[in-house]
Amino acid sequence: MLYLVIKAALSGVIIAIVSQVAKRYPGFGALIASLPLVSVLGMMWLWRDKPDIPNMAAHVEATFWFVLPSLPMFLLIPALLRHGMGFWVSLAIGCALTIALYLLMTWAGPKFGLRL
Repeated sequence: MLYLVIKAALSGVIIAIVSQVAKRYPGFGALIASLPLVSVLGMMWLWRDKPDIPNMAAHVEATFWFVLPSLPMFLLIPALLRHGMGFWVSLAIGCALTIALYLLMTWAGPKFGLRL
């Protein structure tokens, strides 16, 4: 249980750091947020819990393929904001697009031989 609390606390600290840095330096905050810190931490925790090379390789490869459908959100939200759409609506539309693209990836990926 302590291990779970430590993982959650560390993840929360990363989010807090990003939001604090971004208040003053939006670009630097974005740089920190774009680092694959969560993915790296997830890999480290997974390896600690289950040091299995085929499992880790499958996890890391699937992570790559699931990053791709999330990228358009980072172009759509600023475009909507710059065209006068409110933040919460823009965020909801961006998240909806990402969910739709994730669903498309889970449907289409295996048809192209991707193991997700």
